[in-house]
Parts: sequence; structure tokens; C-alpha cells
Amino acid sequence: MLIKTRGIVLNYLKYRETSIIARVYTERLGLQTYIINGVRKAKPPGRIALFQPFTLLDLVAYTSRQGGITRLSEYRCAVPFSTLPYDVRKSSVVLFLSEVVSRTLLEEEENEPLFNFLHDSILDFDQQREGFENFALIFLLHLASYLGFGIESGEEITSQVAFASAAPATSAGSSPAVLRFREFDQYFNELLQTPERSTIPNGRVRRELLDVLIRYYQLHIEKLGDIRSLDVLSEVLAE
Repeated sequence: MLIKTRGIVLNYLKYRETSIIARVYTERLGLQTYIINGVRKAKPPGRIALFQPFTLLDLVAYTSRQGGITRLSEYRCAVPFSTLPYDVRKSSVVLFLSEVVSRTLLEEEENEPLFNFLHDSILDFDQQREGFENFALIFLLHLASYLGFGIESGEEITSQVAFASAAPATSAGSSPAVLRFREFDQYFNELLQTPERSTIPNGRVRRELLDVLIRYYQLHIEKLGDIRSLDVLSEVLAE
């Protein structure tokens, strides 16, 4: 059976010589995996660009009662981006967030509020021309609500991370002392309540906040693991 749906690309793997296996979060089917043949051919050029992280697609997809990998009958770009593919800073943020999202979304079922949050957040990010240095933090703070462990305050984050001895570190040398966690409460509260008036002083503090927030996610998502693209994002956060 064929079904029309919107989709958000999370990532893909190369498959054979010219094909890929793409993971796509869809509006009507939840998380899906598709084989797309011939997309890596030299001609016509540019088709692989449709499967870069967070690309928004309109799809006509085959469905199967047994689930598993299926195929696409049709696909096209739903909304062309104006900045995400061309701004290195934004591309780094997208790479990082798409990795987090791909490890946290596991449901093969419809979740319209979550899809709309992801879709609208991506479009908003694409349209921002300045002042987006805290976007990754704000995105993750709000995503938690859709994943079932919504965050009400900064103290909720720091207290759990500080006193959870099993919380894994995200990168060597990036673990702030327990006493410092309290200093972060204010920044998280600002991002939750009045993000436009955030007083985060610099990229070093921004990176520490992100480390703490990722560890909070690790406490609630058992198999999240290390986020490899976090180090890549550090260069953006340092600005």
C-alpha cells in the first residue's frame, strides 16, 4: 500500500554502489527506514542532497504490515532551505541535533505533536539570521517534553546530573565540578523562560551547559551513548 506523508531525514548509510538506506521520521508512520536506489549516481546530480540531515521531504512511501525496511515511490524537497546547507555554524548544529534525534526517536507510529515540533523548529532555525548560538540548547530543552521527561527548571537538570553517579561523561575533561552545577541553574532557567534574554557569557560556558544537558538525556534514555558530533559543534559554541 502507498501512503503520502511528510518526512524529516535523520541520516543515511551508503548501500551498494549507488543506493542508500535512509532513516526518516515521518508524520504519519513515525520512524521509517527506506532503501533509495540510484540516488548516488553522478547523473542526475544533487539527488543525494535531499537526504542530508533534517531535510524536509514530501513522500509517497510503500508500507508493510511486517514493518522493517521499505521503499519510496516518490520523494521531493518540501521546503528548500535558505541558510542551513550554506552556513558552517548551522550545519554543525544540524549534524549534532540530528544525531541526538536519531538516537532518541524509536517509535514506528504516528506522533503528530512531536513531528510538528521538529518540523517547525527546523524551519525557524533556517530563517534565523543571527542570535542562534543557543539554538541547540533550547531545542533539547523542549524536545525532552515530547520524549516523556519534560524539564521544568534548571535545578531539575543539575540536581539529577550532579547526584547520579551512573551518569556517563560525554567527553574527556568536560565534566564540571558538582558545585559548579548550581551556577548553571540560572542559565537553564533563562533558556526555558526567556531565551531572548539569555546571559550565557561565552562559548566555553555554552559547551559546559550542553555537556550537562546531554548527560541529563543519558540518564533518561538508556542507550543514548556518546554523541560523536558534539566535538564538532564545539567550534561553533566557542564563537
